[in-house]
Amino acid sequence: MPLSPAEKHANFRKLHASGCFVLPNPWDVGSARYLAHLGFKALASTSAGYAWSTGRPDNKVTADDVIEHLALLSAATDLPVNADFENGFADDPAGVAAHVARAAKSGISGLSIENSTGRADQPLYDDTLAVERIKAARAAIDGVDPAVMLVARCEGFLHGERDLKKTTARLVAFAEAGADCLYAPGVASDAEITTLVKALGGKPLNVLTVQPTMTVQHLASLGVRRISVGGALARMAWAGFMHASQEIAGQGTFTSFANGAKGGELNKLFGS
Repeated sequence: MPLSPAEKHANFRKLHASGCFVLPNPWDVGSARYLAHLGFKALASTSAGYAWSTGRPDNKVTADDVIEHLALLSAATDLPVNADFENGFADDPAGVAAHVARAAKSGISGLSIENSTGRADQPLYDDTLAVERIKAARAAIDGVDPAVMLVARCEGFLHGERDLKKTTARLVAFAEAGADCLYAPGVASDAEITTLVKALGGKPLNVLTVQPTMTVQHLASLGVRRISVGGALARMAWAGFMHASQEIAGQGTFTSFANGAKGGELNKLFGS
């Protein structure tokens, strides 16, 4: 019998209580089931990977589309799913709350909200507004199911603002506003990571694997609680597809197929 949402939520919170775990990012039901097959304990959606699978660029999908996608991912396996919910698909706290409440009913066990506006002229929300948005998301989740975790993200490092002091202050403020887990994509050095871990006072820190030299063992030794890969797995899948199709279009040859997954293996996997 499939696990209930309550059981998934409980499992997800236990993963954040101690140790360090990897949260890989599938972009569809098939990739989610394969990751579950490998033994991962939880999954996270990827806004970029999902958008590309629909023929759109990242940040160009609607809240309705994403919520439908989250429901499919959540139902695909018994693993808890953390939603990449972008900026909540609204600027104002009330709009964020409305969308978050709907997402919290999709079966997800966690949800992340960015402080990124999506606008080049002002890439980050004002700090006061950013905190109010997190408070609104927390209240919306609590109104549906308080067991669903809220992850607050600070996108400064992704937008050229590599100011660790500001990032730290923002994450601490988000934690005080009700976030269960904190995340600053782009943070990579040992010094940056340990500074954030210490500042958060025990609340879990998520680190994005922005460098191929990163390892689970080393990040765990720094106090990182969870590790995600963003759209990297989707990019790897696209790389194989693009290479093979470009070979056919440009050279009229099919040598790339020699490295393809076996149909029988895939049928066995998805038939189990």
